Amino acid sequence: MSWFESFVLGIVQGLTEFLPISSSAHLRLTAAFAGWQDPGAAFTAITQIGTEAAVLIYFRKDIGRILSAWFRSLTDASMRSDHDAKMGWLVIIGSLPIGVLGVAFKDQIEGPFRDLRLIATTLIGMGIVLGIADRLAARDEAGGKHRAVKERKSLKELGVKDGLIFGFCQAMALVPGVSRSGATISGGLLMGYTREAAARYSFLLAVPAVLASGLFTLKDAGEGPVSWGPIVFATIVAFVIGYAVIAWFMKFITTKSFMPFVIYRVILGIVIFVLVGAGVLSPDAGESAG
Repeated sequence: MSWFESFVLGIVQGLTEFLPISSSAHLRLTAAFAGWQDPGAAFTAITQIGTEAAVLIYFRKDIGRILSAWFRSLTDASMRSDHDAKMGWLVIIGSLPIGVLGVAFKDQIEGPFRDLRLIATTLIGMGIVLGIADRLAARDEAGGKHRAVKERKSLKELGVKDGLIFGFCQAMALVPGVSRSGATISGGLLMGYTREAAARYSFLLAVPAVLASGLFTLKDAGEGPVSWGPIVFATIVAFVIGYAVIAWFMKFITTKSFMPFVIYRVILGIVIFVLVGAGVLSPDAGESAG
């Protein structure tokens, strides 16, 4: 991989990690469209450490408060009813599904799941789910002529059951094209949470999963098509771009609909199907390129 390729892929990772459009799919598609070699699942996992570092800094006050309360709750029984202490346990519980399934399906994640036809299918399918969830949230928030405004849930109402459902939604993002934020935010909206609450928990939930995945794959870095230098460079670029995107996205979702992302996902999925069907792109484009 050249330095230019790592720079472009770092930008793509930073731009797409927090948006509900799938960063892993866009890294895969960027390589396929450009005729570059597929950077692979290990490259994706490690560069995500950069974007998760942006989460750690952006949510540093929340994370610091949660960690402090959680550690104190281990020895102080009176702290166990504290909301931040509960959030610590809920992040742990919500991280279990992706941890178990990530290990169980490691070979599929690094191989068959990167087929462009599957990516196109998940882009369209999860786009439709996100659109339905967004419409339901908008209906609750707006009310209607014969329907009162329905108050949606905040994170203070999050429990073990909903935490696990969030976790299984996050695990769906092991398949490129699903989108970690898209799946967890969709799940949160369908369970009745506000857009802001669903997004905030989605980002907090991603921290242990992404850091664990990135650290687990460090041993594979440099052994595949990408050497250490470009990986580190792409990770730094992803961090810088990712921080700007997360700051914008958290403001965007408070007043805007997710429909632009839904439309983008469906159109991109259709374009991929057309290009693969016409023979312009091979389903495994990029895997033998470079």
